[in-house]
Amino acid sequence: MTHGTPQSVIVRRRQPRRRADGVLLLDKSLGISSQAAVTGAKHLLLAAKAGHTGTLDPMASGLLPICFGEATKFSHLLLNSDKTYAATIRLGVTTTTGDMEGDIAASAAVSATREDIEAVLQRFRGEIMQTPPMYSALKHKGQPLYKYARAGKELTRVPRPVSIVALDLVSFERDELRITVRCGKGTYIRVLAEDIGRALGCGACLAALRRTAVGNFQLDQGAVTLEELQHWPQREREARLLPVDSLVATLPRIDLGADEARQIVTGRGIEWPETLTAGLARIYGPGRAFLGIVEILAPRRIVARRLMAQGSEV
Repeated sequence: MTHGTPQSVIVRRRQPRRRADGVLLLDKSLGISSQAAVTGAKHLLLAAKAGHTGTLDPMASGLLPICFGEATKFSHLLLNSDKTYAATIRLGVTTTTGDMEGDIAASAAVSATREDIEAVLQRFRGEIMQTPPMYSALKHKGQPLYKYARAGKELTRVPRPVSIVALDLVSFERDELRITVRCGKGTYIRVLAEDIGRALGCGACLAALRRTAVGNFQLDQGAVTLEELQHWPQREREARLLPVDSLVATLPRIDLGADEARQIVTGRGIEWPETLTAGLARIYGPGRAFLGIVEILAPRRIVARRLMAQGSEV
């Protein structure tokens, strides 16, 4: 009598992971977390290493740059960059979470005019103070705030400064307000929606959110969805990766000769004949190969800060 192999001991071969270096502009769909999106993209590209550049809530869609391989070394530069959003705000409704996914806490009539809204928006431009929401990943005694919120606990949060670089009214009809926001690191658009509603006297919550830009990356630069990637051959998926140095394209550029490049990648600072402004810069070696980023410590001296792995082979 022949017995088949028990299902529990069947060994499935995993496809081998490969080295993939670059940045994928992902258009994250609604309903999935940023980490789930990274995991999906990593699987489709068979990549060994990947990470995102700033969380996007499951209820939000839009641009989520994903860094692969060596690009993860420079992803922190995007974490600190400005983000741009298209947001829809529901006036007259407040919820337990600050968005439409929470339970309704209160409702009120909306009597605001377009002029009222324009005046209120002006108050939120520039540097403002914002209190982080309970439904956030900020931690208190090692636990994220959302865990306390789910347990019905309300903790005191300290307001902190955030930057609203641009805030524009797109449309206003009855109880629906559409805006575009360009903001600095740490800004919560849910809280901004609530604060706008509070200033208008009717309350508000966030109804929809789509991220359209992260730093110098734009959603309309060819961002793709996971669904699109699934239907493409592997070669086409890999072709969508932007080069690693696209993450640092806004930094000043320094082109090094072979000797200078060798000194930098072996950990030695170098004197540079040109007068340079203090700060970070991107460096390139022979053949215009991207080597990493350096810091200019004095007008004519530079030292390495983050380097590509292959830089050691210069």
